[in-house]
Amino acid sequence: MRLLSGDARRAVFAPLDDGALRSEAVARRVGSAIALGLLGDGEQLPSEAELATQLNVSTVTLREALAELRKLGLVDTRRGRGGGSFVRSREDALAQLGATRLAGLGTTDLRELGDVHAAVAGAAARLAASRASAAEIARLRDVLTRLAGSDSVAAQRRADGRFYIEVAACAQSVRLTMTQMDVLVEFGQLPWPPAHAPELLDTVVASHGAVVDALEARDAARARDLTDQHVDARTRWLIDLRLQRLAAAPPAATTADRQEVES
Repeated sequence: MRLLSGDARRAVFAPLDDGALRSEAVARRVGSAIALGLLGDGEQLPSEAELATQLNVSTVTLREALAELRKLGLVDTRRGRGGGSFVRSREDALAQLGATRLAGLGTTDLRELGDVHAAVAGAAARLAASRASAAEIARLRDVLTRLAGSDSVAAQRRADGRFYIEVAACAQSVRLTMTQMDVLVEFGQLPWPPAHAPELLDTVVASHGAVVDALEARDAARARDLTDQHVDARTRWLIDLRLQRLAAAPPAATTADRQEVES
């Protein structure tokens, strides 16, 4: 079951904001898109020239990013006729990408990312409560059935992302759906809770199911409140995981990192 492919590619290949370490930003963007299933296993990426133009980076920067993705095992580059760069969806590589991204963020960064996620997803849920059709509600329940029955971390993450995108689509707002996908691309760079605690999958499914029930009941306030609670719980889990890893880090950890643990 594919995501909204046209809109997804607009989010994945949108120009990057100006800033340092842009090759790392490209690698994270593409890696998270693979994690969310926006780029499928075996899919060919655009040519280097085309992709560099879309992302608003130099070809040198893009090649550095592709080299990093190859090192992680998420991209395979083939030369000659029919060659190019192809996606490889590997759970171990995605887990490493998530760990690296988490290590690069502070608790304040995570909290602010969670704030944005809650604002966007909550608004989508509130609007969807008054706009979703019976067919759209049924599609959301189908996504949850797939999430509950997923036998791999990659499939679970894809279904979870699909749920948020479908709720935004139920709000019947293209801009809101695009914004939701932008947020999910960032969250796709971070660890997926059930990968570390499998029992959390039931909690995630139940939480999303309660939101769908609220949408079906046309209870906008409850749909938004439940979404806020779910996103807040996930954000707190990420912050706790970040602090646990900082506490377990060797003494060579930076002073700023140690201060973050103590706070």
